Amino acid sequence: MMATTHALAGVVLAVVLATLFPETAAGTIPIPVVAAALGGVFPDFDLYVAHRKTLHFPVYFSMLAAPALVIAVLAPTTLTLSVALFFAAAALHSLMDALGGGLELKPWLGTSDRAVYSHYHGRWIRPRRWVRYDGAPEDLAVAVLFAAPTLYAFDGYVQTGVLVALGISAAYVVLRKPMVTIAERVVDALPAGVLAYVPNRFVEDFR
Repeated sequence: MMATTHALAGVVLAVVLATLFPETAAGTIPIPVVAAALGGVFPDFDLYVAHRKTLHFPVYFSMLAAPALVIAVLAPTTLTLSVALFFAAAALHSLMDALGGGLELKPWLGTSDRAVYSHYHGRWIRPRRWVRYDGAPEDLAVAVLFAAPTLYAFDGYVQTGVLVALGISAAYVVLRKPMVTIAERVVDALPAGVLAYVPNRFVEDFR
C-alpha cells in the first residue's frame, strides 16, 4: 500500500486513543499525531535495502507496541503517547503489507509470493492481495477511509496534512503504472557502469 495510506492509518490510531481515553493528550497536541504518522511511514525507509524485510517487523513491532500502549494509558505524557503510537503505527504498517500485493515492481501481475518478511517466523508472508498493489484504486479508497475520522476529529495543521496526503495519494494512483513504464525505459538506457549502483531488484524486474 502507499506510504500515505500507512501514514493515515497511523494517525487513525491517535484518533482511536483520544476517543477511548479522552483524558490523554493524544487528541489535543500534534506531537503524538506526528509520531503516529511517522511510525506509519517508517518501515518503508527500507525501500532500497531489502524492502519489506530490513525495517518491517510485524511481530516485533507489535510486541513493542503492546506494553508501550499500556504505559501511555497509565502515564499519558507527550513522550509515552508518541512512543506508543509510533510503534503501534509501525506494527500496523507491517501487518497491512501482508494484505496487499507482492514485492515485485509490477505487483498487478501477481507474480511474487513475498509480501512482508517475519523475522520471528524466519520466512516471507505471502500477499493476500486484498489491495492488489500500492497505488491501486482500492488503495486510494482505503486511504480515504482512514482519512475520514481524522478529518472529523482534528482541524488546523493536522487536517491540512491529511488533505495533502490524500492529494498525493490521488496523484500517485494516476501515475503509478506510467511511472513503471518510464522507469523501464530509463533502466534500458543506462550504461552498465551506472547500473552497478542501482539496486538489483529494480534492474531484475525491469529487464
